This record gives sequence, C-alpha cells and structure tokens, in this order.
Amino acid sequence: MVKVLVLYYSSYGHVEAMAHEVATGAREAGAEATVKRVPELVPPQVRADAGYKLDQPAEIASVEELAGYDAIVFGTPTRFGTMAAQMKNFIDRLGGVWSRDALVGKVGSVFTSTGSQHGGQEATVLTTHVVLLHLGMVVVGLPYTFKGQSRMDEVSGCSPYGASTIADDGHGGHRAPSANERAGARFQGAHVARTAQALAYGRRHLAGARM
Repeated sequence: MVKVLVLYYSSYGHVEAMAHEVATGAREAGAEATVKRVPELVPPQVRADAGYKLDQPAEIASVEELAGYDAIVFGTPTRFGTMAAQMKNFIDRLGGVWSRDALVGKVGSVFTSTGSQHGGQEATVLTTHVVLLHLGMVVVGLPYTFKGQSRMDEVSGCSPYGASTIADDGHGGHRAPSANERAGARFQGAHVARTAQALAYGRRHLAGARM
C-alpha cells in the first residue's frame, strides 16, 4: 500500500476542505492517506481579527517526514498568483531533504483556492510545479478524464494542472467548495495514488528482473 501525504495551508478552511477530499480519493484508490498542515506564520490576534478558521485539527508536518511518503499533494491558497508564504516557508526548509535526493521519483501534485474565478489558480499551481521539479518529483495534474473540467453550466474551479476552488461568493462573503470542485479534488487524489502505485509496482518489477 502506497503512502500519500496531503500537505496543506488554509486560512479560511477552503483548502482544508479540499485537502480532505484529496485524501478521500487517495484512500478510495487503495492508498494510505494522511492529511497534515504546515505551520502558521500569522500571529494569533491577527488571525482572529481577520476571521481565519482557527479550528484546524490536522497535525503539523515536519520537514523530515516527507521522505517517508510515496506521493505528496500540496494544497495552498493563492497569494498574488503564487503559493502562500506559509507553504513557501515550509518548502524552503527542505534543503537537507533535497541534498539527499530523498524526494526524487516520488509523485508530487498541487491544488489551490482563489478568491475569484480568475484569481491566479493556474499560475499558483504551475509555479508550485517548478518547485516539485527541483525536488525531482514526478508531477501529476488533473487530467481531462475528470469530466467535471468541461462543465459549462456553472462557475467552477479545476484545471488540467490541479483541482481548485473559488472562495469568494462575489458579494464579499465566503463560498464553500462546490460539489464539482470537491469531485475534482477526490479524482486528483485517486489519480495520484494510482500513479504512485504504478511507479512502486514498476520499481519492484525492475528490481526483481535485475536479481
């Protein structure tokens, strides 16, 4: 059984909700999935004043544990078209993991949330892919076999690069991830798990052939 880590940062709960959908999809595909978050950088009073979702029970991940997973799915909200500072701060601490080539060949994938329909979803996912490639990971997106990507009957996130949700309801309030966006996240989790399983099987097969 392959091990999938869904590692996220969430301010208002949108990415957190999508993270659990990704994990559900991975489990449905036969993987062991763990949901963890990166440390917060914003002071408690500032978070409270800004209305951040404070009750996020997911355990905080450590940098060193990432090497123990077969796949890592990164979830981050968009900050001006790129990942949130909290996620970047965590990734910037991966120097020792990178120097040991500990993530090379593992599956990496990304999902995100933006405040508006055109708020930088694709830019955030794609720029995060660059980081995963530097770490030597095998990048997996959200293929068009997820047919919800082609829907024209509603406003929805998701792209070939990764699942996404739109957080603002257009009236200054919050919008929960839609059923279609949640389905995209589950599909991505399952796709990541199956890709990791195929890679693990192939490595075992090749190792056996060399013996």
